[in-house]
Amino acid sequence: MSTQSREPDFDRLRCALLREGEPDLLPFMELKYDHEIMEAILGRSIPRAGYSSQEGRAQVDIEALREYSRALVEFYYLMGHDYVRGRLGLHLPLKDLHAEDTAELAASQRNWRNEARGPITSWDDFARYPWPAFSDIDFRPLEYAAEEMVEGMRVIGMLGGIFEYTTWLMGYETFCYALYDQPDLVKAVSDRVGKLWVAAVEAMAGMDAVGAVCSGDDMGFKTGTLTAPEVLREYILPWHKKCVEAAHGYDKPYVLHSCGDVSAIMDELIDEVGIDAKHSYEDVIMPIAEVKKRWGERVAIVGGVDVDVLARRDEQYVRDYTRNIILNCAPGGGYVLGSGNSITNYCRVENVLAMYDEGRKLGVYPIAA
Repeated sequence: MSTQSREPDFDRLRCALLREGEPDLLPFMELKYDHEIMEAILGRSIPRAGYSSQEGRAQVDIEALREYSRALVEFYYLMGHDYVRGRLGLHLPLKDLHAEDTAELAASQRNWRNEARGPITSWDDFARYPWPAFSDIDFRPLEYAAEEMVEGMRVIGMLGGIFEYTTWLMGYETFCYALYDQPDLVKAVSDRVGKLWVAAVEAMAGMDAVGAVCSGDDMGFKTGTLTAPEVLREYILPWHKKCVEAAHGYDKPYVLHSCGDVSAIMDELIDEVGIDAKHSYEDVIMPIAEVKKRWGERVAIVGGVDVDVLARRDEQYVRDYTRNIILNCAPGGGYVLGSGNSITNYCRVENVLAMYDEGRKLGVYPIAA
């Protein structure tokens, strides 16, 4: 199956993200590719992004970061993307848990946040926490990627989520109790995160090489939002609105990645927060064709090829499944092909390549439904 067979043109992705009609070709986009997938497709070892943590402080290996940036651009070009992912060097120490990674293309270990208790559970913790200042943000990952970009590409500046970091810093259980016991602490943490995020978006959007901004902020699970919609409206969505305004101030689209069923706040995300595009979908929640029918006239739809399909089905199933999505979602524009979440190291490489191979073959406009 083929890989890169078309030259990048960020304008086609921008056209889709802003729902400005049909571009020439169906664009592709992912939140991220796991490192092991990138190595498997490139057929060689590549360094990690150059960042590590030592005694609670971020450390960076500049040569490794530069080499990683070169490999990242090479990979995104090979996959047919019109952009390269640019992640900030932003370090907020958290409490993580670890276990063996059992994926076929396994990393050394898999880690996740301590849901019971984070580093901030009290006002004393809040005062002692080593909050980064704006001047501590490292923009070199974006800058190095920009230096390596192929003509026609732009960087999509990506950063984590305001809700995510608020709950990670406190621990999800602590956060939930604090909504009742210490709402002022919840507000202080979310405001501290939100202010830093707005400043980061402002800076990224102001970079000429950056074509769009994407925030990954998981606010939902299988059957609803992770906290009451009223909580999100009070503590989180106003900060996303400010991030959108910062991006739009430089005429850059704002993409929101949020896992789970966020239908309870979807109208607000579109009409009040003002996001341009929404990413992350699962068939068990709502198939992507239904998402396009329900909200596609008001917001661009990104992804939707279910990760479970990419991980467990055979290649022919993936091809048929992807073709069906393209035929149902691509006509009229406002749709970007990609996975429902991200290309994890337990996805089958042949399925990832098959998905985008179908996107190349079928994704030439006009696409007839």
